[in-house]
Amino acid sequence: MKRRFLLLALAGGVGLAAALAGCADPAPKLPNLLILGHAGSGFFTPISPFNYRPPSSWLGIENALNRGADGVEIDLQLSQDSIPVLYHDPKLENMSTGQGCVSQLPAAALTGLRYRGGPPYDWLQHEQPITFDTLLARLSRRPRFPRLHLDLHEYDLCQPAGHALDRSPALLRQLARRLARYHVPPQNVLLITTNRSTVQYARVALPQVPVGLEITTDDFAGGLRTAQAENVGTLVLSSKRVTPAQTAQAHAAGLRVVVFGGRSAGSIKRILASQPDEIEVDNVAKLLDMQGRR
Repeated sequence: MKRRFLLLALAGGVGLAAALAGCADPAPKLPNLLILGHAGSGFFTPISPFNYRPPSSWLGIENALNRGADGVEIDLQLSQDSIPVLYHDPKLENMSTGQGCVSQLPAAALTGLRYRGGPPYDWLQHEQPITFDTLLARLSRRPRFPRLHLDLHEYDLCQPAGHALDRSPALLRQLARRLARYHVPPQNVLLITTNRSTVQYARVALPQVPVGLEITTDDFAGGLRTAQAENVGTLVLSSKRVTPAQTAQAHAAGLRVVVFGGRSAGSIKRILASQPDEIEVDNVAKLLDMQGRR
């Protein structure tokens, strides 16, 4: 117990120092900004802030929503028995008690695993992966269904060369069935992919759900051209790459802009300066504070 209090006190002190360091200039206020928890607001991080919640875990999702976020971004993969499961990393051993890929185990086995971040994180969390059905059932019981970004982790490292994306159409079909089953408003959802082919599959499987194209390289102009050619309505950009000029170009082309990342006050201010429409933020409490919403 003493060790837990010491860890939290240390994390609080580091967080306070980071906050003070970022308070020199006021943060831009964006009145129409949508704020979402990135990976639910769960990352094993030692500072800014100390975060013991696993990525895309229910603990992180609930934390973001209870703090006042408009929604959450989550990471989805398809199990061996074709059930969408929330899990962030490409390999299970990266942050769970499992081995291999999500695609190699049935959903019942995946949800029986434990998240593992090592000490000190596992002294404070005992989370297990959940299915997309479990998430939607829980969110449906809330007074208002939150904004939900579905980051499709389609690239399967355990498939033979040249077949890493073979299950993308099946993933989209399974998502479509579950969104319909739980009567999720299509306008509350954003599908996020890095693959042009998946944009085309989504038009068939989920024609009413908006699609966001994530640009993963420094070729912003090429990504913008692809989004326009595929009639994609949203660009998704990393906080490490986004610039005000890029956001302005996207807006001029009629696209919305989503930026993911931002943990310290300084990094969040840089994101806000780019004038995005939505931020999937690592530090929900900090961004809400900076926008005067807490």
